Formats: sequence, structure tokens, C-alpha cells
Amino acid sequence: MGGGAVSVPERRFPDFHEAGAWKSVSLGSVASISTKKVGNKTCIPMSITSGVGLVSQMEKFGRIIAGESYKNYLLLQKNDFAYNKSATKEFPEGFISLYSGEELAAVPNSIFTCFRVKEDAVSPSYLNYLFLGNLHGRWLRRFIEVGARAHGSLSINDRDLLALPVPVPAGPNSLREQQKIADCLDSADALITAQGRKVEALKAHKKGLMQQLFPQEGETQPRLRFPEFRDADDWKEVTLAKFIEEFREQSTVQDEYEVMTSARSGLVRQREYYDNDRITERDNVGFNVIPPNYMTYRSRSDNRKFYFNENKLGVTGIVSIYYPVFRILNGSNKFFIELFSMFSRIIGMYSVGTSQTVLSFNQLKKIKLPVPGEAEQQRIADCLASLDDLIAAEARKLDALKTHKKGLMQQLFPSVAVGDA
Repeated sequence: MGGGAVSVPERRFPDFHEAGAWKSVSLGSVASISTKKVGNKTCIPMSITSGVGLVSQMEKFGRIIAGESYKNYLLLQKNDFAYNKSATKEFPEGFISLYSGEELAAVPNSIFTCFRVKEDAVSPSYLNYLFLGNLHGRWLRRFIEVGARAHGSLSINDRDLLALPVPVPAGPNSLREQQKIADCLDSADALITAQGRKVEALKAHKKGLMQQLFPQEGETQPRLRFPEFRDADDWKEVTLAKFIEEFREQSTVQDEYEVMTSARSGLVRQREYYDNDRITERDNVGFNVIPPNYMTYRSRSDNRKFYFNENKLGVTGIVSIYYPVFRILNGSNKFFIELFSMFSRIIGMYSVGTSQTVLSFNQLKKIKLPVPGEAEQQRIADCLASLDDLIAAEARKLDALKTHKKGLMQQLFPSVAVGDA
């Protein structure tokens, strides 16, 4: 375990074309477990977000949750690693994160193992990218017994962790090549972060624009109208019964429809949203049918949102019996979807129930909302649709950058079958 030769990566920087082979070293030969506890020191209590890294408890939870156990937290200094032994969907063998802060930090000793690398042997940032690629998970899965947990964490022995084979360039230029790889991936991350900010800025711009184009809660007139409608009639508060029509049909034949579920992006195939073992097509009899150009509403208190079946999937879907299905009779579908999102709190007040809240179509019809004429509806809808298209285009660029980085990692690191090492 460690010490053997490994294949060279598919792509190397020009400075290292003649640098020779790579080798495998055990993590224990370049790192040691750190068990020092906080005690009376003042540190930043940290938590972890899988795939993101270490974040302060204040940032993640809005408060410090350390409590009396704080003095037993494990101490972290810059360039230390923290291994969270909690399984997640993306990292079922746990997640390892590099701490890059300047101040002393600390993590709970109950679910974390911390270790410190010998920086004259391995670059912390280089090693961090290997962990982001789940090098440790592919190695550690052999040591995890099904259901083996202690205090909510995976039962991983430190000895097995330290036996992890780590691929590194051989020879005197090893550290320099490691850092070159890390710097390249840092640059890719910087581009991803900048693009992510651009997407979020556009989303914030749309949210602010909507607050101007639609009346605020308790008001009937918007603060901003397009020039051609400044002299038009005021918006009128009317019941939704004037604009919507219910669709009443339930599925009667198994496997005839696509089972749909509600996601942030809209209605999606359940088979694409969940793992295969959660598909429930066999139980779909009696679900509400949602044809193309109809919409439905999820009324749970933690997720109140309208969903529109744009027929992009080319099929008629079905949703839970608790979701009312209806269409817009008079007006713009896009306008009403955005209007509903602006007044989601008021709409939610018409839901009934406690643990499973339900908004019936009859209750939906009673809701009063401010609405302009159809021409102004369409103008607002077109404006917001154009903005949505721009957001979607920038989001695709973000996805492309992430895919590019993933490809880079596959090329810059050698192919290592750690499961057989």
C-alpha cells in the first residue's frame, strides 16, 4: 500500500514532460492524525457542507451550536484537513475538507478526524483536489460495513484512512508539479465562482424587477409600469375564479404516464430526480393527470410553488392527488406563474392542514389578486421570459465550466485504481 509506481497522467505541463514516472505513497507517510483539542482556546466553531467544505457554524446555522462540548472540539490550523465521517449522497464514504483560514478553528470530535500533512512532501491544495475527486471514498468503501455507525458517523479506523494510496509525481520536482496542478484547478474554480456570481446577480436583478413590476403585498398598483401602459387602467383586484379552470382526471392505467415531481427547476420526471430505487410508477394509479399547458400547485409550508407543464418532456405527467391541476383561461400563463410567486404567502394562507397542507381548487378560486389587462400581462411576461432565457444561458455556461474542470481533473491526475491498491 503505497510506494509503488503509477501511470503518468494523460496531460502534463510542458515543464514536466521529461520529469518521469509518478508514484503512490500512503497518506500516513505524508500526514499524521491531529488530536489536539480546543480546551480553553478561542476558535471558530466549524461545520461542513458536503462538496463545499468547512463553513462556520454561525454562517451555516445562524448561531453557534457547539454548547458544552466545545472544549472537546478538535483544533484546526491553516492547511489542516478535517474528515467528516457522515455519509451523503455525493460522498457516501464521508467528505474531507481543507481548512484554509488564518484563524484557529475547531470541529466536533464525535464525527471528525483531523490530520496534518508534511508540506515538504505534499501540497495541501493538491491533496485537497484529490479528495474532492473522492480518492478517499473509493479506498475507504472496502472498510465500511453496512450499517456500521458510531454516534451517527461511519466507523472508519484511522489506520485504514492513513493507508490510503496517494498518487504524486516522483523526483525532485514533485512539489512544484503538484502546486502547478493545484494552481491550474484554482484558476478553473475562480472562473466557476465568477460565473456563479453572475448567475446569482441576474437572479437578484429579476427578483428586484418583479418587486417593481408587480404590486407589493397589501397594494394593488405596481411601482413601475412600461411606458405604453402608464395611462392604462389601474390593476384590478379580482378573484382567481375568473381566470382559472380545473382539470379533473386521475390516472387509471399503470405505466401510462410519467410520474412527475416538483423541483426548483420546475416539474421533472421522478425517475430523473430520484435514484432508481425510489421510482413509484407502479403506484401511480389515482394520481392527478397534468396535461401540457396546465399547471399545479404544491402547498407544503416549506415549498409553496406553482409548476407549469410546458410539455418539454413530450408527455402528459401525473402528480400527487393532493396537487390541484388547472389552466389559465384568460391571460398569460407566464404572467400568472410570476404573479403567484409574488403572492405565495397570501396564497399559502388558504391552505388547510398541519403536517400535510393542501390547497384545494375551490380555495384557490376564492383568492383575490391584483391583475392588469391582457396586453400588459403579456408585456410583463415577455420581459421576464427574456430575463429567464438570459439566466438559463449563463447557467449553462456555469455548467460547462464545471464540466471542463471535471475533465481537467481526469487529465491532470493519473488513473488510480485505489480499490485494488
